[in-house]
Amino acid sequence: MQDRGDDRPSPHRPHPNVAEVDQSDRLVPVNLRQSGPTPVQMLISTRVRKSPFWHLSIEAGCWRATVYNRMYHPRGYIRPEDGGAMAEYDALVNRVTLWNVAVERQIRVRGPEAEAFVNRVITRDATKIAPMHGKYVILCNARGGILNDPVLLRLDHDEFWFSASDSDLLLWLQGVNVGLGYDVDIAELDVSPLQVQGPYSEEFMADLFGAEIHDMPYYGLLETELAGCPVVVSQTGFSGEKGYEIFVRDSTLNAEIVWYALRGQGARYGLRVIAPAHHRRIAAGILSWGQDMDVETSPFQVNLAYQVPRKKEADYIGRAALEAQRTEIDGGRYPFRLKLVGLSMGGAPVTDYAPDFWLIATPERKRVGYVTSPWWSPELGHNIALGYVPWALSAIGTKLKVELPEAYTDVSGQPVDAEVVEVPFRPSAHPSARERARAQGRDWSV
Repeated sequence: MQDRGDDRPSPHRPHPNVAEVDQSDRLVPVNLRQSGPTPVQMLISTRVRKSPFWHLSIEAGCWRATVYNRMYHPRGYIRPEDGGAMAEYDALVNRVTLWNVAVERQIRVRGPEAEAFVNRVITRDATKIAPMHGKYVILCNARGGILNDPVLLRLDHDEFWFSASDSDLLLWLQGVNVGLGYDVDIAELDVSPLQVQGPYSEEFMADLFGAEIHDMPYYGLLETELAGCPVVVSQTGFSGEKGYEIFVRDSTLNAEIVWYALRGQGARYGLRVIAPAHHRRIAAGILSWGQDMDVETSPFQVNLAYQVPRKKEADYIGRAALEAQRTEIDGGRYPFRLKLVGLSMGGAPVTDYAPDFWLIATPERKRVGYVTSPWWSPELGHNIALGYVPWALSAIGTKLKVELPEAYTDVSGQPVDAEVVEVPFRPSAHPSARERARAQGRDWSV
């Protein structure tokens, strides 16, 4: 048979994307080609936006970046020869750190019907979010796929901000409302967030903003100023450590003032500018959109069932599909090929970002899944990871293998041992809904 010139498998050519891993319920399979590092220089041009903090990150030593929400995103300050990402990890878990996360674009929904509109597009109940509070939320499409997982901030009765993860949330919200016609204005703001994370962050923030920081609840908000610049402070973050976000209003004008005020006051705390701590968020079980989930992923696949309430009164986009999925799960049938689990993993320490979705196999070496987010845990003394496996292999204690690159293997050419374990891998400063449910003896999985 002749090669057909496309990516479909033929009897004479193996599937280029690891056909053994069952992704038949996806339209666009996750790319499992093991291509390794991509040693190219990123082009810095006007087509991708630079945030107001970009040049300040470069000044602070940023040496590499990625693209997130069509903006350049710093992903490394300490060079490998000086300790690299694990030195940044040490600063996070032992002192206090500053992150440039301006890529979390702020999408404002404001107007007389803001609450009703927001309630229609998120799975959780927006009416239960009080003004000057926030929640972690998800938005789904009609098939129940996760479109975005922002932190939703409610500034007032008629004003919400979506602090967006890495997908075109602004375009989705505006497009949806073309059909729904709610009386709201939907627009991106000139607001850029910074994160302050680490065990000294509360004391540091109290020095900056006063004693009311000590009384701020998790996901609480505060309207205030820093060095004369208007900011919104929230007790939130992407690390599992104690932490805050500072949303700088009019950031194209105020970025430098706020940045230098933070760094100046932070010097006495040993503040260090670092990249977003994916090593720590993995340990906390915090998911990364585009890496651990995407538009073809259901919340029931990734331990986000608590985001899909059984008794929300108002209808929302994706509800019918999600309720049908839950009915199947309640009946003992799993409607997906793969499920996200936590893995304890052998091998040499993984101390930087993985360039590929490394493959997961059974003890008999049959490939069945893939790792999405691996890293070394200094506290546990071994590698940990999030990854997808078939439902039948998702039980805690299941023994597996992971095909790590040669640099991380114990024996050349051999996969390392792995085991399905509980997530999160270590306690967080602010326990997640999953952790709280488990502590109360409730089933958080469905």
